[in-house]
Amino acid sequence: MRIPVRMLLCIPLLLGLTGCETETAYNPLDDFEQLDPATIFASPEPLPSASYTPEQIARGRYLVGLLGCGSCHTDGALVGSPNGDRLLAGSSTGIAYTSPFVDDFPGIVYPANLTPDMQTGLGSWTMERLVTMVRVGTTEHSASSLPVMPWPAYAGITYDDALSIAAYLKSLAPVSHQVPANVARGQRASAPYVHFGVYQSRD
Repeated sequence: MRIPVRMLLCIPLLLGLTGCETETAYNPLDDFEQLDPATIFASPEPLPSASYTPEQIARGRYLVGLLGCGSCHTDGALVGSPNGDRLLAGSSTGIAYTSPFVDDFPGIVYPANLTPDMQTGLGSWTMERLVTMVRVGTTEHSASSLPVMPWPAYAGITYDDALSIAAYLKSLAPVSHQVPANVARGQRASAPYVHFGVYQSRD
């Protein structure tokens, strides 16, 4: 005789058992691999610059390290294997900003190349545009904030400190590295990505 599922699930409770041999609990994370992202490594050495003071560049380098910019903007860092030749030069692995439990095809941001490469990085950006990106998480004036950029954590940074970060980034050696285009929610990604977030069980 076939036992109804609802009865089968009740048997462990009635017998005082801790598990059920015939039922396997669904784990929504079975389709995901746990990774250890790299979070601590040196910020790249800047080049000598006639445009900014050594103190300003040193301050910017310190702040970039303190804010952990390289943890997302260094290729390979999100999956635990940072590429030393692409420090702050953008990530080929994206970050999903919608829940893996809700969306089969989440929205994804691929962290940008922060070196001053003219084609693939920030070489053509003005200092003011860089300061705006740091302080309010936008890529252009009046654009919406990037979904995964943790700008609220340092929105109170002073203008001078944001300017120092911009000076440091402008003083890096240009690295040519084109990251994949961001993916809108509902579209299938063609490049790998990771999920970050806090998800609470409803049980």
